Amino acid sequence: MAKKQRLSRKEQRLQQVEREKRMRMLRIWLPVTVIVVAFLGLILARLLEPDIVGAEFIPSPPPGVHVAELDIPEGGLPPMGGPHYGSWQNCGIYETPVDPGHAIHSMEHGAVWITYHPDLPQDQIESLQSRVRGQSYLLLSPYPAQSSPIALTVWDGQLVVESADDERIDQFIRRYRNTRGPEQGASCTGGVGVPRG
Repeated sequence: MAKKQRLSRKEQRLQQVEREKRMRMLRIWLPVTVIVVAFLGLILARLLEPDIVGAEFIPSPPPGVHVAELDIPEGGLPPMGGPHYGSWQNCGIYETPVDPGHAIHSMEHGAVWITYHPDLPQDQIESLQSRVRGQSYLLLSPYPAQSSPIALTVWDGQLVVESADDERIDQFIRRYRNTRGPEQGASCTGGVGVPRG
């Protein structure tokens, strides 16, 4: 009888050890599983999210070749990639035009380059500045003779809007910042220029 109780206690202890082991594994793997599933869900949601209405994309952006000289025609809209200078423009707010050759390199790194016509009303410029201030991978500058009031440009795409109140601005930034460009995630600091904010 005593031997049976001893075996029974051993079995009980083994069962307890097994339960503790399962609980320990559950405490480790459950959070990991939740994180992995959430991450995959975010990726899937981003892939299935429709493009922003009015955004234009080029199927094969020109290659990102570093050049010493660059001739970009005045006016129109900023280029959506292509040849550019070896140094990128530091992301942030600029109150004077930046050299497109450096800004294109920033877009190659994943930046959204927000440009505006110099005649844009000050309250709208301030609205754009508030979106950019303190944010990474956003570059804001006037673009002389731009053919529209505001343009948001990434490596292979662009959205043109009439007003800083357009809700598609935030959608475009959220969707395409640091997701486009052959070198997305590369630095947007340590280049040229001293941004204001």
